[in-house]
Amino acid sequence: MGQRTHLVLLTLWTILWFALVEPHGGFSWHYLRTGGELIYESPGSPDGGLNLYAHHPELQMGPVSFLAAGLLNPFSEPVGQFLAAAVMSLLGLAILVVAGRSAAQYFLGTGTNHQRLRQRVLIAGLAFIPMWIEVAVRFGHLDDVLALFFTALAVRSLTRGDAAATGAFLALAVDSKPTALSFLPLLLALPRAKWPRAAVWCAGLVAVVWLPFFLDAPHSFAAAEFVIPNQPASALRRLGVGDPVTPPWVRPAQAAVGLALGCVAVWRGRWPAVVLLGANARIVLDPSVYTYYTASVLLGTLLWDVIGQRRLVPWWSWIALITLYGSVFAVPDDAARGLVRLGFVTVSTAYVLFWPLRDRRRRHSVVRGGGEPVSDASQAPRGASGLQGGQVRGRAGGG
Repeated sequence: MGQRTHLVLLTLWTILWFALVEPHGGFSWHYLRTGGELIYESPGSPDGGLNLYAHHPELQMGPVSFLAAGLLNPFSEPVGQFLAAAVMSLLGLAILVVAGRSAAQYFLGTGTNHQRLRQRVLIAGLAFIPMWIEVAVRFGHLDDVLALFFTALAVRSLTRGDAAATGAFLALAVDSKPTALSFLPLLLALPRAKWPRAAVWCAGLVAVVWLPFFLDAPHSFAAAEFVIPNQPASALRRLGVGDPVTPPWVRPAQAAVGLALGCVAVWRGRWPAVVLLGANARIVLDPSVYTYYTASVLLGTLLWDVIGQRRLVPWWSWIALITLYGSVFAVPDDAARGLVRLGFVTVSTAYVLFWPLRDRRRRHSVVRGGGEPVSDASQAPRGASGLQGGQVRGRAGGG
């Protein structure tokens, strides 16, 4: 396989899915369109500006998503929707490129076969693209798209040891979609000395974007109380939660469980599993079962398949696609679909956290303070970070 062959194939695969889905797409774009128009109104506007969340709690997207959507305000809604879908589709391809380069950087100096790495990206990407088109084109959820794109960029910065960029990109992910809070344990995968710098950048950018709304319009907190129906096919129902709408504890629990699982993954030297675990926490506790939720899971399996382990066949990307998306069409019973979702979360979480991974390398590249690779793992500082020498065995991913 040539250096660009896999990208050509993935581009053609994206164009095919875009052509199939776009004529019937944009199911939720009107939320972004409305928010994009309201956020550019004057700060003192009674309905928009900084009052946006106070008066429109149904708009559950982050400010960065509305600022981006508002760039298409000069176009008619159909034209804006098409342009947004096209750009979001391209961002899916960009994520695949970023994931491949992140893996190449992470395995620098280990003798990694880049031909096999490109094959892994191709095979995982073939599973990733259909779900990306689902969130980007069919639903038009720019907030999820931006949150996942910025998270992928944060992973790229992480593998390069850039603390400021890692913190900034994770902040932009949260500023685009609050559910990205579950991905913040990626900060802990940096060398311990870089934690303060990354945390300051992350907390600072989150505060700069969100605080003006809550300080100017305290009723913005109403957006956190917005509820949706508890669907019969949700994993939440299978856990015994029969409330007709979102219980008040669900959103905090999703964030808490995602953060806790992510921290355990980093502690065990398996930081490439953080995104998958955060996405798992969302879908297992969410009262709804929208198919676009699966896109965050597929980003998680993509990162795990290309960085977290070194198998040629990225099984988890295809397992996620078949079980979470395929079951929507193949399993007619709501309760059975809920069990499938619950089963996937349980098995995939247990696997990435506890399945033994063989270390096929005696030498591993880690990141110094200045970002330069160090070939001998014994020269790296030891500690809790997934990019430090004390975790070389746990993060090798040779299983």
